[in-house]
Amino acid sequence: MNMTRVIVALDFSNGQQALELVGKLQPGSCRLKIGKELFTREGPALVRFLGGQGYDVFLDLKYHDIPNTVAHACAAAAALDVWMINVHTSGGGRMMRAAREALDGAEGRRPLLIGVTVLTSMNRDDLAEVGLDTDPEEQVLRLARLAQASGLDGVVCSPREASRLRAELGSDFLLVTPGVRPRGASKDDQSRVATPVDAVRDGADYLVIGRPITQAPDPAAALEQINRDLS
Repeated sequence: MNMTRVIVALDFSNGQQALELVGKLQPGSCRLKIGKELFTREGPALVRFLGGQGYDVFLDLKYHDIPNTVAHACAAAAALDVWMINVHTSGGGRMMRAAREALDGAEGRRPLLIGVTVLTSMNRDDLAEVGLDTDPEEQVLRLARLAQASGLDGVVCSPREASRLRAELGSDFLLVTPGVRPRGASKDDQSRVATPVDAVRDGADYLVIGRPITQAPDPAAALEQINRDLS
């Protein structure tokens, strides 16, 4: 059973680049995240291939649509035998409940269903632009509570919110944190970040890490160091 907390973000523009990186890693050392760009270019075939290589795949497509459409999309994702999928919690309770019901009725392994709260690139000014006069942390908590009430397995949040969410939502609610950077690494386009050890200490279950691993001179060594720090 894969016990690693690290999800490597395959934020590449094509499958060849992704497979070159994956070829340097081992399934037991990490899980993999496939996002919109890579999935749009390569489609389900890459998801199936990586799953067949022994990797747990987080299909990061952030579904956000009317409940019926999201339910059918989640069922289609489950048919790919992925480990985790996500929806935008701002789609509301009816949409999230429809997604959960679709997965409960799917054959085979039921993927974990995670809700996206506030993107880690957003700050208070960004929220104000879309009519939300609140701090990101307060909006994250509001949406996380709604996700839990709607039957989701957990949420995506920044490391800064992990401690409060863990205290308020309990130990069984999963927290998946992007915006994780090893000490000394660039923040890139993330606004709310933490080191892997700090994120786990504050309550994170899984850490989404991209460029500090994928753009490292030795990706396997960078991943090994993170896993060693967390252990």
